[in-house]
Amino acid sequence: MGVNSTVVFADLTGSTRVFEAMGNARATETVTRLTQWIGRVCEVHGGRVVKSLGDGVFAIFSSGAAATHAVIELQRYHQKRLAGWPVPLRMALQIGVASGDVVEVEGDCFGDAVNLASRLSDLAGPGQIWVTGTVIEQLHEGSVQHRDLGPINIRGRSEMSIVHRIDWQEDLTSFLTVPAALLPTKLPDSTFGHIELAWLGVRSVFRIDQLPIHLGRVGDAQFVVNDPRVSRLHARIEERQGSCVLIDVSTYGTWVRFHGNGGSSHEIALRRDECVLHGRGEIGLGAPLSDFSAPTIAFNTTGDDVMLSRRAIVD
Repeated sequence: MGVNSTVVFADLTGSTRVFEAMGNARATETVTRLTQWIGRVCEVHGGRVVKSLGDGVFAIFSSGAAATHAVIELQRYHQKRLAGWPVPLRMALQIGVASGDVVEVEGDCFGDAVNLASRLSDLAGPGQIWVTGTVIEQLHEGSVQHRDLGPINIRGRSEMSIVHRIDWQEDLTSFLTVPAALLPTKLPDSTFGHIELAWLGVRSVFRIDQLPIHLGRVGDAQFVVNDPRVSRLHARIEERQGSCVLIDVSTYGTWVRFHGNGGSSHEIALRRDECVLHGRGEIGLGAPLSDFSAPTIAFNTTGDDVMLSRRAIVD
């Protein structure tokens, strides 16, 4: 039998760039100091470090509230620290938190909550905290601001998981997305049946029942764009109340431009933000669309002139 616990995975992003800039010895010392600090903060809040994972920390807590307050403190303090660091040396934190039964075997911990927290840490963008609904249920109402991201398909799980993003910033007005600006309440073609994506010679069509999907640089993404500016899992596309929503979870950002049908010709910049995809347009990964070299995905949600082939349909 396991013990009901809350699991935290806190990972540093951008460490590869730091090793290139500082060299192995100095970068290793810097990363080690940061992971040790992460462990100390967890312990102050009643957590226990299970192990360090290179540039991350795996810890468990007896309650979701204690874990949540610990990771909020981590993000707030780390943000202030990074403000004084040169941009090439900044390593943001991305954190996943999940509650459930945890089994301890010879000092290591196992269980669905462990796997889920690890996946959420991978999916969360730099500077983000993603937690399961079971963690939110343990918080006093109003004690922590959070946003419901809805059910998300987590690789390796048969059922979708309800995920929330913790809004940990002390000055939320400068960080929160303004939904009215990016999520129109009514669009002429907001109800869609599929979305077509094309990049270079690759074209794929995803039905509404196949969402969510990820755009990224690695094989875990359902639509792969092999460019160094693209994050491993760069952006997510999901269905939400009949609309197709693009969510940026990347290191360098995502840009969107719409074509025709009243669409604006200017670019929308997303930094851990989201917008509704409607009609036709382009998505720039890791660089603005005004940069001719930007990895650019053409999208189409209208259903017009979609070229279907055996390779285009994703089963």
